[in-house]
Amino acid sequence: MSTPKVGDTARLDARFAACKAEGRAAFVSFIMAGDPDQQTSLKIAKGLVAAGVDVLELGMPFTDPMADGPSIQAAGLRALAAGASLKSTLTLVSDFRADDTDTPIILMGYYNPIHYYGVDTFLADAKAAGVDGLIIVDLPPEEDSELCLPALEAGLSFIRLATPTTDDKRLPAVLANTSGFVYYVSIAGITGGAAPEADAVEQAVARIKRHTDLPVVVGFGIRTPEQAKAIAATADGAVVGSALIAVVEENLDNQNQAKSDLVDKVVALGRSLAEGVHSAHN
Repeated sequence: MSTPKVGDTARLDARFAACKAEGRAAFVSFIMAGDPDQQTSLKIAKGLVAAGVDVLELGMPFTDPMADGPSIQAAGLRALAAGASLKSTLTLVSDFRADDTDTPIILMGYYNPIHYYGVDTFLADAKAAGVDGLIIVDLPPEEDSELCLPALEAGLSFIRLATPTTDDKRLPAVLANTSGFVYYVSIAGITGGAAPEADAVEQAVARIKRHTDLPVVVGFGIRTPEQAKAIAATADGAVVGSALIAVVEENLDNQNQAKSDLVDKVVALGRSLAEGVHSAHN
């Protein structure tokens, strides 16, 4: 079997190189595509990037998000109730790309909707929309032929998760076809859980870096600018999702419609998180 092409990491590589040149980590934000509706979601995405987000992760709404905590689960269900789908998620990316051709966009979620959509069709449509990479949390390396290898062939990065339980014996398999960056899950459990321990994260990042030259980005449990700064001091990037989505939830009316200042409040938190990440020197 021939070695697959590595996904087209041009935008991701350029962004991480720029951050490194500035002596800082990248701020990665996660929002659920279509939450609470398509247009508000697009405004949030654009606003977060204007506020300092370096890489944008968009959640693909799914009915059974097993790795997600209550906030992200609820966001996915809100998006689905508002008519979101995998197709509308790709439309969101296309609409974002009309004004921004530089910010890397990662789609994060589960394999079932992609399988239903059709792998080849999805990869072609995702590439055409302007997606840079995928994080599919329920596909282990043993299933690389399902999506990972076709994604690399199609020119999309496939970003793998490493966790506190990924030991040195398992790590090479996790890293084998990973491109773009490595996503280190800083806590054992679901999104939005306990805050990560900076010292433990520093040791884990150093261990992963002994196995790869890829940037290592840390997520799960980071909720405040202070926590983000502490993580960014030792990693190449920090991810925040649940805290941003909590602000969305707090600014909906009783019909789950966006209040007039919802976008501004999400972006304000995004700006403070970005400042925390960017002020850390690593």
